[in-house]
Amino acid sequence: MLGISPHFRKQIMMIFTFPMQVSYQEFLNYYQGSIDKIEVKDSSGKTLWIHARHFRPFLTTSGIRGYFRLQLDDEGKLVSLTQV
Repeated sequence: MLGISPHFRKQIMMIFTFPMQVSYQEFLNYYQGSIDKIEVKDSSGKTLWIHARHFRPFLTTSGIRGYFRLQLDDEGKLVSLTQV
């Protein structure tokens, strides 16, 4: 009888897409630490709270604008955040 290795674990990914529009000035509140999470609504209407530090690579002098895709692992930990 074949068994499955205890080290084998099926990875279940959760994927969310959402629009984001935050001005540079608004993001300063997050960047300076007075607010640490950004609330967004995904394309299905689900509310997500994402730590602001994950958006720093996307910050420009205009702020953060565009659509993003968030991937979480089966424990809800961030796998990737990409602009689409």
